[in-house]
Amino acid sequence: MGAVQSGTGTDPAWHCCRVTYDHVITDVVKVVEAVGAAIMIVGGLLALIDYVVAVVRSDPRHHAYQRLRRRLGRSILLGLEILIVGDIVRTIIVDPTVESVAVLGMIVVIRIVLSFSLEVEIDGAWPWNLWRVGKIADEDDPQGPS
Repeated sequence: MGAVQSGTGTDPAWHCCRVTYDHVITDVVKVVEAVGAAIMIVGGLLALIDYVVAVVRSDPRHHAYQRLRRRLGRSILLGLEILIVGDIVRTIIVDPTVESVAVLGMIVVIRIVLSFSLEVEIDGAWPWNLWRVGKIADEDDPQGPS
């Protein structure tokens, strides 16, 4: 039985404790992705709770439903934007291959299309046409701007 020197890289215990740049960035990407998912989950739950409270308070159901859709959409949009950040960091820093860049490109295109369709669902118009229909993107009032 040969003795294994600690700290030389041949000791399995030493190998598991080494921290590399790639490991740190991978962990950061996981945190960013978890934050994006948490925003969608928590935002969705808060939107649903707000809807239930509005219905119980006897607010008009149509207005409560429109507000629910808008808040759900905003939560999804924000979560998707943060998930894109994680994908970009992973592709640029952790796995910068042609294949991973192509996959990132497809993911970004899909998420952009999804984001635009959600914007249209939330606001009722393309983002560049909001001024034509007299809507403000941040307006929470279901009856439009005052």
